[in-house]
Formats: sequence, C-alpha cells, structure tokens
Amino acid sequence: MNFEHLIQINDPTNPLVQPMTREQLWEGLVLRAEQPQLFVLGLDSCTILTREGATLERELHYGHATVRDRVTLTPNESVRYDILATAEYVGGSLTMTIEEPHAQQLFLRFEYRTTLPTADSGEEHETSEIVKSAYRESDIDTVRLIRQFVQGPGEPEAPLH
Repeated sequence: MNFEHLIQINDPTNPLVQPMTREQLWEGLVLRAEQPQLFVLGLDSCTILTREGATLERELHYGHATVRDRVTLTPNESVRYDILATAEYVGGSLTMTIEEPHAQQLFLRFEYRTTLPTADSGEEHETSEIVKSAYRESDIDTVRLIRQFVQGPGEPEAPLH
C-alpha cells in the first residue's frame, strides 16, 4: 500500500497560524528522529544503535515488541524512515519532505510505502482507509508537537487544518 498526503505548515492568509521557518520545522523533524517517544504513542523507548553521518540505526521498544529501522536525514529537506520487515511487523518506509513553493508557504509531505497489499475489495478497502486515517492523524499530531516545541512554553498553540 502506498499513501501520501500534505500538511500546510504556514498559511499567510490565516493570522491565527503561527508561522514557522524551514529551519524550525527541520529541527522538529530531527527531534522526532532522535527522540521518537516524544511523538509516537505507545513507544516506550528508542535506542540509537549507530549514527554514521546522516543515518541512524534505531531499535524502537513497544512493550515486549522491538522494531528496527534506519533513519536517513537529508538536512533541511527530508527524513526517511525505513522499517525492517519481520514475521510480526509490516515493513516499509515513511518519507517526510519539506516543500516551500513560495517564500511564505511551507508544507510537509508524508509518503508511506508499505508491504500491505493494495486494497481491491470492500473489507480490504475499508481496512486500508482506516490505516490511512491513522497515518494522517499521527502526522497531524507530529506537526502539532513540532509547533509546541518551536513556540516554547506559555505561548498559545496554533490551530491545525
């Protein structure tokens, strides 16, 4: 299953959305890669096994379950997570790419590539839509949390749309 969507970070037409710089968004993406337990519900801990240049090898601990992945950072551009498939877990990748079509516009594109089959029938399609919705909600939470880290304590949270 492949899935992608876009979240608008800056909206120059909406004064209620606190603008964020590309660098601030990047710092938030790096924080998510290095300390994912701040962003991922149910994640108990993360161990960075190796760090070579712009690549991290990690172990993610969810209770008794352990998932290994590789994170590739392309500074101020994108973060790619490659999840290693096992008998228990679906493999695949997630790429988060910063897009800036105009000086005051900033977007974050999320691209999922999984080993889940593409849904053709009714029940499979429904399951696929539930997974996509969960991905979308998780990504909205990621942006919300990055905004909180950027704004610091005591500043109002900007609404997402």
